[in-house]
Amino acid sequence: MTRKNLAGTALAVLTSGLVLAGCGSDSDSGSGGHDMDSMTWTTTPTSSAAAASSGEHNDADITFAQGMIPHHQGALEMSKLAEGRTSNAKVLDLASRIEKAQDPEIKTMTDWLKAWGAEAPAGMPGMDHGTAMPGMGTEEMDMLKQAKDADFDKMFLEMMIKHHQGAIEMAQTELQQGSNADAKKLAQQIIDSQAAEITEMQGLLGAGG
Repeated sequence: MTRKNLAGTALAVLTSGLVLAGCGSDSDSGSGGHDMDSMTWTTTPTSSAAAASSGEHNDADITFAQGMIPHHQGALEMSKLAEGRTSNAKVLDLASRIEKAQDPEIKTMTDWLKAWGAEAPAGMPGMDHGTAMPGMGTEEMDMLKQAKDADFDKMFLEMMIKHHQGAIEMAQTELQQGSNADAKKLAQQIIDSQAAEITEMQGLLGAGG
C-alpha cells in the first residue's frame, strides 16, 4: 500500500508540474504574441506618417505648392462672389464645384509644406493679388464684386478662364521639374480638371451664359 501511495503521489506531482509548465509556456507565448501585435498596430501609422513627411521633394515641388495655394485661394474668393450676384444655375454650379475641389487641395498642399519644413503662404485678407494672380488684379476683383446677373456671369467666366490657364501653366512646370510623386499627381489632376472647366466655361460664354 505504501509503495502504491508513493507512486500515486509522485505521479500526481509530475502531472501537476507538466500542467503548470504547459500553462507557463502558453502564457509566455500568448503574451509575446500580444506584444508583437501591439507593436505592429501602433508603429504602422507612425511609419506611414514618417514616410509621407520625408517623401522625396525638391525646390520645384515647394515652389509649386507655395504658388498654387494663393492661386487656389483667389479662385475660391471669386467663386464665393457668385452667390447673391447671379441667378444663373450653371454659373452657380460651376462656382460651387470649384470651391469643393480647390479648398481640400489647399489643405493638402499646406500639409506638404509643413512636412517639408517649408513656409506655407498665409491667408489673403483683401485679396490683393497683384501680378501673382493672373487674370485677377485688384481692380478686376472690385469690378466683379459690383457686377450683377449677365454682367457678372460674363466677367466671372472670362476671369476664371484666365485664372485656370495660369494654374495649368504652373502645374505643367511641376510635371516637368518636380520630383514628389504626390505633388506631380495633383498637378496632373489640376491640368485635367481645369482644362475641362475651361472648355465648359467657353461653352457658357458662347451660349451667353
